[in-house]
Formats: sequence, structure tokens, C-alpha cells
Amino acid sequence: MRAFGKINVYVGKIVEQTKWVKRFHLYPVDLELLPAFTGGSHIATYVKNGDEIIERNYSLVSHPTDRTQYAIAIRKNEHSRGGSVYWHDKIKVGDHLEISWPKNHFPLAFKAAKNHVFYAAGIGITPFMTMMEDLTAEGKSFELHYAARTKEDCAFYDDLNAKYPEKCHFYFSRTENPNKMIPETMAEHRIGSHVYFCGPVSMVKEFREAADSYGYPSHSIHFELFTSSDEGPRNPFVVELMNSGIKVEVSKEETLLEALLKAGVEVPYSCRVGGCGSCELQVVEGEVDHRDHYYKEDERHAKKVILTCCSRAKEPEKVLVLNL
Repeated sequence: MRAFGKINVYVGKIVEQTKWVKRFHLYPVDLELLPAFTGGSHIATYVKNGDEIIERNYSLVSHPTDRTQYAIAIRKNEHSRGGSVYWHDKIKVGDHLEISWPKNHFPLAFKAAKNHVFYAAGIGITPFMTMMEDLTAEGKSFELHYAARTKEDCAFYDDLNAKYPEKCHFYFSRTENPNKMIPETMAEHRIGSHVYFCGPVSMVKEFREAADSYGYPSHSIHFELFTSSDEGPRNPFVVELMNSGIKVEVSKEETLLEALLKAGVEVPYSCRVGGCGSCELQVVEGEVDHRDHYYKEDERHAKKVILTCCSRAKEPEKVLVLNL
């Protein structure tokens, strides 16, 4: 039986979904069945690049009942911090790497929802692939709204059309007759629907605000992000750990989480984009510049907390004292 921890896998197959998206199939080196997972789950991948370990999270797109392999789909982003570019340009069939056990910060509301409505933009389709498999197996009601530039840029278009022909609505913005995915469609969903958003920060923010304005209860609105928002200057600052007195300098090039880990401080984290709340730490002293998508505005004022993966000190060169 596999002990909990990182899992050694190798790349068994690479499929080009679109010009910019590749699907990587990962197989366990020890030939044991991989851990079970539910729709919306992701894994962390750990790839060696010389002395550096590139750690990235990717949604699983393989069937949840297939434990012989995992599949992830990665869009190449030339403006990324190197993860997607490395996967596209360097990773080959036969390469070995480590992955985490599956985690799910974006679960289906099976019990609460009477209908599930997914809104995806670009590579935001990935978590919905497994969610739709789970809902189909349970005979639950759902529909998908999926925006891409063109049909050729629409990852999994043929698979989705073949498998869910009556449930998919596609929107292509760069065609002769462009069709934009708009929030107004949410006003037409039947009572008891839950809405799920995944895509660029701007898209998720627009649709979340619209859902709230249409009267969707907060527990009926779900979202996941793949990147953090870049809001405001990245000024350097210092944090002091109250229990040890250790001070850690955070440069403008790094996040507080990265600085703490580099200093050898063990702190929790998961998504790294301010969406799951896993990296929350208590703030004893100092003002926080909140840049997350996890807290509501009133929570930001009521709580003395910081999400280390994205938020920073309110003022440059100031010291934040953390309860750590």
C-alpha cells in the first residue's frame, strides 16, 4: 500500500489538444492504483529543472474512476513564471516527476444543488471535465457554457460535443460572427441552480459579481482561479514571526509565501493564487494589502489575517508581525 506523500510517476503519453494546450498522461512508477479523486480535484506537480523544483497545480481531466493514470491539460503561457513553458518545451514521454495526492478546493455541491451550471473560459474548462463525469454517473442535471477565441482554440471541443451534445453552449469571440459569453444568461437558470466559474481573474470577478446581483445565495456561487490578480505595486516588506522573533525580508520579486519557504519556515499552502484560504496566517501587528479572492470585503476588515501566497504589507518597508 502506498504511504501518504509524494507519488513517483512518469509521462506515458502526450496529446496535443490545441496549438497551445497539451494533455499529459501520468502513470505510477510502482504500478499501484493511484488515489481516488472527485470531480474538480487537482494535483501539485514537482518537476526538476537543474537545481530548481518547479511546483505547479493542475486540474485532473482524466476519468475519476480510472486510477491507472492521471491526465492533466496545460496551456502554454509565454508570460508565465516558467511552469507551462517548461512542460510544453521540455517534458517528454518517459520523463519522471513527483506529484501530490489529489486535493479538491472546488467540489461539486451534490446535496444542495438541483442543477449545476458551469462557466469556463479558455483552460478554465479543465476542472469541469471531471465534474461532468461525476454528475453524469449520478444522473444529475448540468450544463456547460464555454468561451474560447475560436473552435480550434477550444480544448476538448470534439470530446464535449460528442459526449454532451445537448448540454454544451460554446462562445467563440474571434470568428466572422463572434458570440460572447455574457453573465446575463445566469438570470435564466432555474431555481436551485448552482453556478461555477473558472477562467481568467477578470472573467471570474465579472461573473461572481453578476451572480450576486441576480440574487444567487453565496453558497450557490463557486469559483476557481489558476492565476492570482496582479493588483498594486509589489513593494518589499518585512515580516516578524512572533513566537521565534525571526524576521524574514520579502523582496518585490517574491510573495510572502515564497520568502517564508525559502527561509525554511514550514507554513501551509495549496493553490498559490489566493483562492482556497489554505495559507492563512494570523496578523498580530501591521496593515495588510489584501489581494486574494477568498475573503469578502467585510471579512477583510473584521479578521486580522493574511493569505501569504498573494497579499502583502500595506506600506513598503513596514513590518508585519505574524502569529507564527
